[in-house]
Amino acid sequence: MLTLSGAEAILVDAATVRTGDLHLAGGVVVDGTGAAPERIDATGCVITAGLVNAHHHLLQSAFRTLPGTRSVPMSAWLPTMAAAYAAAGIDPGLTSVAARVGLAEGLLAGVTTVADHHLTWPSGADTVGIAKAVTDAAASLGARIAFVRGSARDDPEEAAASADAIAQALPLGPGGVSRDGMLQLAVGPAGVHSDSEATFRLLGEVAARHDLRRRTQSNEQVDVAVALERYGRRPLELLEEWGWLAPDVTLAHLCDATDDEIARLAASGVTATHAPGCDVMMGWGVAPVAALRDAGVIVGLGTSGGGSNDAGHLLADARLAMQVSGLRGPALVAQDVLGMATEGSALGLGRPELGHLRPGAAADVCVWDVAGVADAGVADPVAGLLWASPGRRPRHVIVAGRVVVRDYALVTADERDLVRDLHARVGR
Repeated sequence: MLTLSGAEAILVDAATVRTGDLHLAGGVVVDGTGAAPERIDATGCVITAGLVNAHHHLLQSAFRTLPGTRSVPMSAWLPTMAAAYAAAGIDPGLTSVAARVGLAEGLLAGVTTVADHHLTWPSGADTVGIAKAVTDAAASLGARIAFVRGSARDDPEEAAASADAIAQALPLGPGGVSRDGMLQLAVGPAGVHSDSEATFRLLGEVAARHDLRRRTQSNEQVDVAVALERYGRRPLELLEEWGWLAPDVTLAHLCDATDDEIARLAASGVTATHAPGCDVMMGWGVAPVAALRDAGVIVGLGTSGGGSNDAGHLLADARLAMQVSGLRGPALVAQDVLGMATEGSALGLGRPELGHLRPGAAADVCVWDVAGVADAGVADPVAGLLWASPGRRPRHVIVAGRVVVRDYALVTADERDLVRDLHARVGR
């Protein structure tokens, strides 16, 4: 058993804050019965569940701040990124080093689970090798990974065959989750702006065959514009017709969602992912988070990738989400936004054991030191996690009961090695 003792506060879930000790055993949160052979002193700290990044593109960790990709329309951003991918050559070697960097960055920022929506699949590529490169990277670092076999203008039959092969190659159980809970597979086209009805339907068939969840992106600027131009309809109308408004689906972004569309989303049972560090910073919009939540839609939080958000720091994006929320409705309070970054994201993955610290939850934990000058004078240490100390990183991070970050340093890898390997592959 591992006991974390002396914390200023423990955020059990968005509705519950308590004091006392937190006990972990067998990879889950327990009630503390029995002796604790190992202790971590959490004096002067706030404890939360591990953060769940519900929308990332780990490949983009190798392509940050490229010329022509900052604060430009998405119609210009997409071809610039595509050209960079083509020049680099997407293969298992590149996806491995990019994923290791992105996942390590996340762990150091308190992200214990990442949903990686991988969209770039050169025709004829070793797609199973690419998927395994990402999942192996997560295993080597001790992070949880939800790998999403995406599609962006891929041949529909080829995309479906690849997704099927990946599902057969990975050790998956019910819900597309491995027995130890460290690996998950999902499928998801990039959106109606890039993928046809055939792609959505065929990937949906793969999901049904292998009991996988589905994810896509919707109602960003380019998504709405292309849907209107190509089909004369808005994206959510198409997704509903194509069978992609359902409880097993999560939609990322949703910047341009009308009141009627929000009601449609709520009635369908879909979940949503807010990505302000991408959409706000690139000038692509602000999702109506308060309205979505008020309608009953579960909302999680994601960073999106390094091509649009150059940091995989989910807590920083939670802070931004809180700060800009008043632009699209009533402002959100810090504790609710922390709930989005944890349990909200986890529920969108169909993972009720993640994102909270109630007994029986997965032992994914962050220990945040709030004893320094940046937190001096803070009346509410939980709210202070977001309001104070921009760029805050956790002192310790635990995944499945295993310490993977101790005293702000990775336990499972050397950062310098990860950086060197990436630079060697991409030449910068």
